[in-house]
Amino acid sequence: MRLGERTHRFNELHREIDGISRRMLTLTLRALVRDGLASRTAYPTVPPRVDYELTKLGRTLLAPISALHEWAVAHRSDIRQARADHDRATGDRGADSRTP
Repeated sequence: MRLGERTHRFNELHREIDGISRRMLTLTLRALVRDGLASRTAYPTVPPRVDYELTKLGRTLLAPISALHEWAVAHRSDIRQARADHDRATGDRGADSRTP
């Protein structure tokens, strides 16, 4: 979603995406570039600058991803409640409790 707005630098994305580690963001961006959904442009500056943006193919995913995002936001409380109910029933503390 962020790359659909405009070109971003790595650190901008890292700051804007809550809860993502630098490693996971790196792996995700590499996968997007490999799949042809994003492009990576490195500039020979000091310090190095790398920009990421969606490709034409990547832009075709904006509508379905936006719809999924809207659905997730609309049902966030339902999902949280379902997780809490499940965790109570199974005695599981859930993945959130294992996150440092």
